[in-house]
Amino acid sequence: MNEKQPLTMKDIAAQLGVSVATVSRALKNSPNISKQRRELIQQYAREHDYYPNVIAEQLRHSRQKPSQIIGVILPQIVHYYFASILSGIEEKAKERGYRIMVAQSDEQYEREREICESFMKNKVCGIIVSQAKDTEQYDHFKKLVNNGIPLVFYDRICPALNASRVVVDDYQGTYKAVSYMIETGCKRVAFYGSNMNMEISKNRLNGYKDALYHHGLQPSDELIKQCDNRSDAEKLTPAMLHMKNRPDGFFAINDETAIGIMYTAKRLGFRVPEDVAVCGFTDSERAVSCDPMLTTVKQDGREVGSQATDVLIDTVEGKLPMDRAEKRMVRTRLVVRGTTR
Repeated sequence: MNEKQPLTMKDIAAQLGVSVATVSRALKNSPNISKQRRELIQQYAREHDYYPNVIAEQLRHSRQKPSQIIGVILPQIVHYYFASILSGIEEKAKERGYRIMVAQSDEQYEREREICESFMKNKVCGIIVSQAKDTEQYDHFKKLVNNGIPLVFYDRICPALNASRVVVDDYQGTYKAVSYMIETGCKRVAFYGSNMNMEISKNRLNGYKDALYHHGLQPSDELIKQCDNRSDAEKLTPAMLHMKNRPDGFFAINDETAIGIMYTAKRLGFRVPEDVAVCGFTDSERAVSCDPMLTTVKQDGREVGSQATDVLIDTVEGKLPMDRAEKRMVRTRLVVRGTTR
């Protein structure tokens, strides 16, 4: 079912029984309209999330092409994977004659909501976004769609919206990595994942479990932990390694977490990979700067960013319909290095 169409000045005029010209003047705060009527029209517009189409205004009153600006929301700019996605977005946007406006949610729902509001007021032509970890309400995304603003998700998608998205093959990437660990001698592989309200976490957990099932092993709740950063990995891993039936392998949802596991194991006197095998997910620069170098699942951030930008611009330019969700998947690849056998 399609989302409702964005409110227009014609709709406001019909609802309030005035002319479109009166609505236009009131929204511009013209003194030619009485204060009472101005306030009535402005209040109605606010309550119904009306945002004037500034680009259309520019086209009516100018021969110049309006600015083509894409809003980009990153959970964390310092994160290697998100930085590589941003590079892909910027390159493709420049190639196609667009500019980007970038903001960081810092993994906070409220900040993400504020950024969406700001982008809407700044009249971006569309938004490319990876949602924050703690986002569990999606009204701010629905509001964008309802106002006719194209939306493309990358990495972390919004399950409440049938929106366009570009993701990597999280399930297959995890399945192949865990299968490799088992096939090279691991009998008890632990899984360090992220918040299960995110599809990316569910897909990787499912890949992990299915790899175990395929090799005749059963998942154990005591080996499945929510842990997605190095600091938490260094706090959690000692207890895991002191279990009576300890894990002999760890799969981590990202490289930083994997590196935290590896250095904790070494500090406790375990040999990597002889005693404990470790695999990450990203193939960041740090994967080759640790000792031993990290086995990891490579995900091509630049390609994700490039494809997400193509989808958004094609939607803005009418090459893809607004009411069709374009779904693309970028393949992953296991890169075997020194932390696995």
